Amino acid sequence: MLTCKRALISVSDKSGIEDFARSLNELGVEIISTGGTAKMLSQAGIPVIPIDEVTGFPEMMDGRVKTLHPKIHGGLLGLRDNADHAKQAENMGIQWIDLVIVNLYPFEATIAKDNVTLEDAIENIDIGGPTMLRSAAKNYKFVAVVTDPVDYKTVLNEIGQTGNTTLETRQKLAAKVFRRTADYDSMIDQYLSKTLVDDPALRFRFGKGEVLRYGENSHQSAMFYQDESSTESSVAIGEVLGGKAMSFNNYVDADASFEAVKDLRGSIGVAVIKHTNPCGYATGETAGEALERAWAGDPISAFGSVIACSAPVDLTFAEFLKGANVLHIGYMVEGGKLIPREIPNKFVEVVIAPDFEPAALELLSKTKTLRLVRVPDLDSGIIESKTYRKITGGLLEMDRDLAVWEKFDMVTKKQFDPEMTSLAEFTYKACKHTKSNAIVLGRAYKSGHYQVIGMGAGQPNRVDSLRKLAVTKAIENLQIEYDAIKPSIDFESYVQKEFEPMVMASDAFFPFDDTVRAAAEYGIKYIVQPGGSKQDSDSIEACDELGMAMALTGTRHFRH
Repeated sequence: MLTCKRALISVSDKSGIEDFARSLNELGVEIISTGGTAKMLSQAGIPVIPIDEVTGFPEMMDGRVKTLHPKIHGGLLGLRDNADHAKQAENMGIQWIDLVIVNLYPFEATIAKDNVTLEDAIENIDIGGPTMLRSAAKNYKFVAVVTDPVDYKTVLNEIGQTGNTTLETRQKLAAKVFRRTADYDSMIDQYLSKTLVDDPALRFRFGKGEVLRYGENSHQSAMFYQDESSTESSVAIGEVLGGKAMSFNNYVDADASFEAVKDLRGSIGVAVIKHTNPCGYATGETAGEALERAWAGDPISAFGSVIACSAPVDLTFAEFLKGANVLHIGYMVEGGKLIPREIPNKFVEVVIAPDFEPAALELLSKTKTLRLVRVPDLDSGIIESKTYRKITGGLLEMDRDLAVWEKFDMVTKKQFDPEMTSLAEFTYKACKHTKSNAIVLGRAYKSGHYQVIGMGAGQPNRVDSLRKLAVTKAIENLQIEYDAIKPSIDFESYVQKEFEPMVMASDAFFPFDDTVRAAAEYGIKYIVQPGGSKQDSDSIEACDELGMAMALTGTRHFRH
């Protein structure tokens, strides 16, 4: 078996290197080192051969030239089982190097500093380091190469047990090296392309590729790749606790669902997502209450949905979906009416939450097809500032829509009181996550707690979103509620009573006053919208004429 006899160490990040080098020395591995690394190891009492003793040339030009020499790269690249290579190495006095430990000048950290100069950036472009890494990784059959301190322990254990690293480990380390040098060069490319020639370039780093069952449709193959540089709490880095593997559509809807509940930070909130739209959205005193109210926002569409909760899932939440002692109701449409029927349980695809109470996890896990995803705390990690969309032949980049509103200008005679302003904010958040042209109707089902009661999404015009979808759905949901509570007033009066304190949110401005007038036909009294139309005054005048309150936010939320 090949043995590890000689190592070359040259690191910028020196964390853990002293202990690692001392352990190598104790295992009988000879150490070659450069510059500051050699000095540090020598001062720690670890025997080191300076690089210039190997090359016969001093380190020169402020350290720019020190390892670019045949006695280094011949020792890395030579094939040990090739007699001609071995003969040439012997003739030229080249000794094999079996282990390389190199990490690179901190280019990324340098350019991340405020007011970094071009000169500082240039000096932190490593040349010798990537060259040694690539040489060693290319010859992984014989050479182990380490660029990440996390791998020190594995390498030491294997050398200690057998005298050398395994081929499997060398293969993994080699792949890791080429990924590291690719990322490093990408950062340099992006920085210099912008700084030197004003030609912005964009490169991505995605790994941990996972084959999905299929794409949006069964005839489309699909993969999922994780952004390994992202630390923001997300479904992408969530832990799947149970159920079937996530599908393409599961990931898309799960991302939409979790992003929607992120806007409910500070509250216990639930988003019920179907085809990326929040068909249910609510807050509550408990996770179970929030789910029940979100589900009531569209109990037909909620079947087969993806659900996210901003708080740990409790047993009441789990029982609402799967409890054996809960009456589960589904709805069929017959003769233009919703007909309730009893069903075994409520079918959903995915549940996402920061955690699951043990009893809730046990109950939900009994459904073997239900995917349960535990995500990091909503506020964890660095918030990503950009988002991207692939189109044929190109890529679109934009700032993420992280705002709710810029202002809340009450522009009508009728005003919002504090409770109605809070409802307006909730409803506007729901509207933000609804496909354009979006109209959302929100209400307070009790003081301080809110739900979406009707939503119109993805229509070519927002009047249709209001008249044909949001209002229709709200009346449908109120009918279910009316039948359940059996109030003493007739249904028409009940609808009128419930519509008056609702807030209607629009994702974009009204070009005409027709949306205002259509809302008034249903008894809606409160509207929140971005404003910014040349005809804003027409909508304001219509509100004043009809006794309605309207607030302008200054923030549009188109969602294509």
